Amino acid sequence: MAETFDIAIVGAGITGCAIARQLARYDLSICVVEAGNDIALGASKANGGLVHAGYDPAPGTVKAQVNARGCELYSTWAQELGFLFHRTGSMVLGFNDEDRAHLEQLRQNGLANGVPELSIIGPERIRELEPRASADATCALWCPSTGFVDPFEVAIAALENALANGVTFMRSAPVEAIEVADGEDDSAARFTLVTPTGDVRCRYLINAAGNGAADISHMTGAEEFQMVWRQGNIVVLDKEPRTLMPLYPVPTPVSKGVIVTGTVHGNTVITATVAVREPGDTQTYASDVNALLAGARKLVPDLDTRRVVRAFAGGRPVIQGTNDFFIGQSAVVPGLFQAAGIQSPGVASAPAIAERMELVMREAGVELHERADWNPIRRAPDDFDRAPLAHKEELIESNPTWGQIVCRCETVPEAEIVAAIRRQPGAVSVEGVKRRCRAGMGRCQSGFCQSRVVAILARELGCDPSEVLLEDTGSWLVEGPLKGVR
Repeated sequence: MAETFDIAIVGAGITGCAIARQLARYDLSICVVEAGNDIALGASKANGGLVHAGYDPAPGTVKAQVNARGCELYSTWAQELGFLFHRTGSMVLGFNDEDRAHLEQLRQNGLANGVPELSIIGPERIRELEPRASADATCALWCPSTGFVDPFEVAIAALENALANGVTFMRSAPVEAIEVADGEDDSAARFTLVTPTGDVRCRYLINAAGNGAADISHMTGAEEFQMVWRQGNIVVLDKEPRTLMPLYPVPTPVSKGVIVTGTVHGNTVITATVAVREPGDTQTYASDVNALLAGARKLVPDLDTRRVVRAFAGGRPVIQGTNDFFIGQSAVVPGLFQAAGIQSPGVASAPAIAERMELVMREAGVELHERADWNPIRRAPDDFDRAPLAHKEELIESNPTWGQIVCRCETVPEAEIVAAIRRQPGAVSVEGVKRRCRAGMGRCQSGFCQSRVVAILARELGCDPSEVLLEDTGSWLVEGPLKGVR
């Protein structure tokens, strides 16, 4: 028997999770259907986490309409959902008169898009705001509203809050086919999503499938479009004594260029290259990494690029023939709502994309009645590394495993890993633990703690260590006779 919901959302990236959280306040049954075994396994994971302010999109585009609003909403979302958000401000550095003219164009874009307090500044103010910025920079666009987040922390927090408000999450459920019923009866289930783990029927379908959005649209018989895998390599450096402000170069027509930024946990990230490659290519390339390091040194000459701890890559969900978002009701299939082509600035725009999806559904006649028991607050899990000493002592007194450190680099104890597995939805892989509590995220990149994390996962999930996954299906870490068998 297929489960039936009012709304099914395909895709548990930051867009799908934000939409689920936005709609969970209404008296509707909602299911998030995810092909992978966890949250934020696609573009949301391979992301630098910048909350761009909104001066870059061309005025009048959908990007322009949601970017600045999304950036504004992050303060409220961070407070309600308990994720880390640093609004540090940013600078786009210019090195000559031509760059200065481009910065003025960006400033005008930003003013048209509603970005507050933009100004063009000179060398003295640049050094005052970020002493490590290149001394060769002669001008900069100063934008106080830019910030950064952990993108997968935002997605996890949003979906945790949605689940606490009654949303259902189906993981490891790739959509293989979609059956669309004839007729326009809003009270009947129009769509049946066929998945290996069970079918899902729904009245309304939201396509937030990232790089799979074109496939979902095609399965319904709706708009036909193609996705371009615009791959980006990203480099992570070890933690700095002081977090860098985001520094941008003057952008190109297809990219914001190589950006240097701090993170909410104190690392430095260099993001991101642009290259059209085969769909699904997540390999890192030496030429791309070298381009990142060279671009970063132009912005921050004293950056010690020997401190690289990780390089990774992902693909932006770009719709062929447009550089804009596609957010709205399908013009072909009633009841289907598209949130496709959500490339950069997708993370920055996520709260506003969710807000816009709600408005689009209202305009389409979907009845949204707020629930009396809606709770927008999600209590963040205890972070032992960041906790005050007194709270550390309280945690250890309540449970001694809070004092048993598993990950030395990030100071993550066993109890914090257990909590990451037991939360709803909890971690089911080593990387899932890593995304929730940073065990393995530090300087040694799991060199010391991975075997311990595997053992804890096996114990908590009730399986053999040989069945514990690094990430998604098939990524076993331990050889053993019981692999894949229970």
